[in-house]
Amino acid sequence: MLRRRLWTGLALAALLAGGAACAQSSNGFRLPVLNGSAVIPGPQGLKLVTVAGGLHHPWGLAFLPDGRLLVTERAGRMRIVSASGEVGPPLQGLPEVDARSQGGLLDVVLDPKFADNRWVYWSYSEPGPGRSNGTSVARGKLSGDRLDEVQVIFRQQPKLASTAHFGSRLVFARDGRLFVTTGDRLFHRDLAQKLDNHVGKVVRIEADGRVPADNPHVATPGARPEIWSIGHRNPQGAALHPATGVLWTHEHGPEGGDEINVDEAGLNYGWPVITYGVDYGSGRKIGEGSAKPGMEQPVTYWVPSIGPSGMAFLTSDRYPGWKGNLFVGALRGQLLVRLELDGRRVVKEERLPLNEVGRIRDVRQGPDGWLYLLTDQADGRILRVER
Repeated sequence: MLRRRLWTGLALAALLAGGAACAQSSNGFRLPVLNGSAVIPGPQGLKLVTVAGGLHHPWGLAFLPDGRLLVTERAGRMRIVSASGEVGPPLQGLPEVDARSQGGLLDVVLDPKFADNRWVYWSYSEPGPGRSNGTSVARGKLSGDRLDEVQVIFRQQPKLASTAHFGSRLVFARDGRLFVTTGDRLFHRDLAQKLDNHVGKVVRIEADGRVPADNPHVATPGARPEIWSIGHRNPQGAALHPATGVLWTHEHGPEGGDEINVDEAGLNYGWPVITYGVDYGSGRKIGEGSAKPGMEQPVTYWVPSIGPSGMAFLTSDRYPGWKGNLFVGALRGQLLVRLELDGRRVVKEERLPLNEVGRIRDVRQGPDGWLYLLTDQADGRILRVER
């Protein structure tokens, strides 16, 4: 039985007066700290420290080498948060974003060689003809308060009239290739099983957008050569396993059936042919059941749904006994899920309720070894999880 512990204590209602400060971690990274910032007591002896607030539905988070943070807001803004927690003005230079419903400015990552080339990558819903749009990826060089030399390096095809299920997580592999998750756009789920489109897929591209020569469908007639894997619904979590370097993803199911997958080249993850979820409202079965030869089974799944978003493997010693665990944020569940692993098998799940702070959109391990969270609220926050 999953352990559930109620939080104790109350959140401080507002930031107290006082100047900013910076703490130094063991690896030299300057921890963002606000003197007098709100600290919320959490489960298992955790405390949630507010690094920055006043963000409008933040979606993605990246750590700059100098201790500052890059954060996206779904409405179409990217901001720099200083090492003292000060939220800067929107960066200039971003392309047009179709910020409707689930669409907008979404994930952000740094180039593995950012210190030399200054490239920043982001995913977003790019407007198309009429009311159509699609998941796109752009990059630009960070220069002060703007992004220069902006290039769109990937566009989901086809663009569709939908404001939902963009996927959009970005992960650089160890070989420098970029993984991009894309959703099924909600009303177009059957496209997730077809190779002639980027709908409901994980794609793999070079850092400049070119197609890697060893992608699994480069020589498949009629297939989009960027495709890495198929059969996905709405993958909003992705991370490399720290030991193997293999991509892990998670995705939203319909009513139930959220799942985590080990995402490998050329494989089919089943949606919408197989799923552990059912159709919204009606409870009707989707597809052919929960298993079929030639389609992959998830590492784990959730029924009922927790609404997973954001995912990180813990590689630090900050949390005794948790090194090597996988952490997943939850929107609907308003919690942080801790998974103990034995290879590709989940041996224990613990749910850490975060009801005091709301929907968890992203989970990242910082260079200081602490876990950082984004809350998907109109007054969203960056939180550091301490123990």
